[in-house]
Amino acid sequence: MEASIKHPLWADVRKNINSTLLIAWDECHKIYMALDQHEADWFKENYPKTFTGTADEMLATLHSWYISSCPLRLVSTVRHNATDPNSGYETMIAQFDERDPVMEAV
Repeated sequence: MEASIKHPLWADVRKNINSTLLIAWDECHKIYMALDQHEADWFKENYPKTFTGTADEMLATLHSWYISSCPLRLVSTVRHNATDPNSGYETMIAQFDERDPVMEAV
């Protein structure tokens, strides 16, 4: 069973989708929401799957990618930080999130 977009698992994603310029997926488990143009451009050049659209379109695409991802799946927002690039990431859905119905079945 997969969590619908209305499931609490998706609350942080829904909260940040209107600020998202582009979404990106590595076609395995890493799904990112680029919050600025610098990160959006980087993902366009370096990731096999990217998408821009309305908030609803991006949310639906994120959900589809999430369902298609391997069990290591995660969703994070990314904002450029030249001083400390790792601090630009914020987890929206963590790997093995206990709220994920798939994880509840394990």
